[in-house]
Amino acid sequence: MSSAAAVEEPVKTLLLGMGNAILCDDAVGIRLAKYLGERLAHAPGLSVLEECSVGGLNILDVVTGYDRLIILDSIKTGGAKPGDWYRFTGESLRETMHLDSVHDTNLATALELGRKLGLKLPEDRDIHIFAVEVQDNITFSERMTEVLERDFLQYAEEIYKEAAELVS
Repeated sequence: MSSAAAVEEPVKTLLLGMGNAILCDDAVGIRLAKYLGERLAHAPGLSVLEECSVGGLNILDVVTGYDRLIILDSIKTGGAKPGDWYRFTGESLRETMHLDSVHDTNLATALELGRKLGLKLPEDRDIHIFAVEVQDNITFSERMTEVLERDFLQYAEEIYKEAAELVS
């Protein structure tokens, strides 16, 4: 009896749009997830969750079981112009980690705690965060600010190219 060649399973990747669809620029992660999800639909092993607004330890329910995580979110540094974007890895988030209080749990802390509990979570090197600089993330609106709406295709396409490399 001959042995069949083992079929390699695709890397399980979650593309995750973070934010709130009715808080102006906070919706940018959701909009990006929809755009990238449609463009990357062919990628093997890719799951898309366009809208996620959970944080703290609740994020573990969303990301457990995946090998790679691509997070799309907003950021407000005040040091860049709206529409500029940053790319971080899970490794760059480690300096923000602290396990002294579950009432103040950020992503890095939640992931570390999940790993200590034995959950199957992506390694820090397999966590990729794309964050777009925003202008207004507190006003109730179903539209983003003029500059983010106007430049959406430009920064979305730039982020798409990097995300496509990750899932190819």
